[in-house]
Amino acid sequence: MSLFNNDPNAVPRPRSGGDLALLIALAAATLVVHVFTGHQYGFQRDELATLEDARHLAFGYVAYPPITPLFGRLSLILFGTSLAGFRFFAACAQAVALVFIGLMARELGGRRGAQLVAAGAGVTFALGGGALMQYVSFDYLCWVLVSYFVVRLLKNDDPRWWCAIGAAIGLGMESKYTMGFFVIAIVAAVVLTPGRKYLASKWLWIGVALSILVFLPNLIWQAQHHFVSLDFLSHIHKRDVGEGRADGLFAQQLQLTLLATPLALAGLWFYLVAAGGRRYRMLGWMYVVTLVLFALAKGRWYYMAGAYPILYAGGAVWGEQCLASMKRGWAGAVRGAAWVALACDAALVFAIALPSAPVNSPRWKFAAKNNGDLVEELGWPELTAEVARIWDSMPADERAHAGILAANYGEAGAIALYGPQLGLPRPMSGVNSFWAKGYVQPPPDTLIVLGYSDRWRQRTFSSCQLAGHTPNPYRIKNEETGDHPDIFVCRGMKQSWPEFWSDFQYYG
Repeated sequence: MSLFNNDPNAVPRPRSGGDLALLIALAAATLVVHVFTGHQYGFQRDELATLEDARHLAFGYVAYPPITPLFGRLSLILFGTSLAGFRFFAACAQAVALVFIGLMARELGGRRGAQLVAAGAGVTFALGGGALMQYVSFDYLCWVLVSYFVVRLLKNDDPRWWCAIGAAIGLGMESKYTMGFFVIAIVAAVVLTPGRKYLASKWLWIGVALSILVFLPNLIWQAQHHFVSLDFLSHIHKRDVGEGRADGLFAQQLQLTLLATPLALAGLWFYLVAAGGRRYRMLGWMYVVTLVLFALAKGRWYYMAGAYPILYAGGAVWGEQCLASMKRGWAGAVRGAAWVALACDAALVFAIALPSAPVNSPRWKFAAKNNGDLVEELGWPELTAEVARIWDSMPADERAHAGILAANYGEAGAIALYGPQLGLPRPMSGVNSFWAKGYVQPPPDTLIVLGYSDRWRQRTFSSCQLAGHTPNPYRIKNEETGDHPDIFVCRGMKQSWPEFWSDFQYYG
């Protein structure tokens, strides 16, 4: 099977189910990879927070909108606390996105080879984005759906597609608020291209209304909670900028495209310059404006991930057109180079992003050096067991009036997950949505304290005694073992619990 059709006189073949079947097969292959690797190591600290939120469904949470916890709850119902099961729907979202990337190329006029190239370029993010149960996975799918529906709009010049675009935007806002940047880019693209004609269409405004309707439950929740997520996002953004995490946005785009960079550039050329892409100029501006917005806002590099499927689809179609005029030998060389490049990208991301290597093996050390998430997937059951050991060592009468206070959502989430079977009470924390759960009743007199600084403990309690250390069975350094490995038993809170808790909320 050739990568591109290179016969300029070929009559386009009618669409067949075979093309779609190949796209589904490629997507299914990534899902299988996730299922077979997803049970390794353990829950990552962000997943522990999501898992706990999934047990308490709401229309909003401090750190994210409700879609991700909703799918987390569904996974708990279907698979219990299975690690691979918890990650299943994130992997599914990435697989579905791959299919729509290929279909995007088809709608742009691409034949089977172009569809597979476009989807193949998306495999790298499908592997990385589906490795954890995270809102990035569902956000990415929504960006792809919006892009696909815009392609259908421009191809058919049927304004009713604005309804699908609006629904996908609403779902995206229910997944991750960065969808708002993509919305601004779409508005700019409409104004900067002949797409401005749609401003007079009732269907565009119906689509706008539909997006608001889908997003409305979370919007109401935010209003009821004083738009707490704006405070959270402001705090996280200030941290990211202060720590340099937002530096190098343009250069770091290469981490998203890797060896598919020429394909992405070809897509940008196709939309903005090539005569064959004139109908789809709006798609090129959607990418450019999104990139500029994130650069001005000092966004993280990976926020742009959802914008690249547009370029991959356009680049694959433009490449197909170019190869049609090449000599067979040159065309074959380009096809082979493209497949090799995409295969190398997939292999690299597989090695780095997926929990596939034995811990502390050379390959694991390479992966951990380039992917900090991996080291945060280890040690949570051991941490909980150490807290249980300390709990059990306390006199029975003291345990009756004791509690557990954890500084971050990894610690709190791990104890909430593994603690009940060890006889531990519900952990308390002031971080993100944990604060809204309040403190246990009756208010404890003695606390096992994890993760807080010496200064904070001295300011908060009359006395604290070192009682244990975060276990390090793998001899790895992560946040728990490196930054705050000591566990204390503290007594004599200097404020009443209502006073303490009212000022205890913080973000992380």
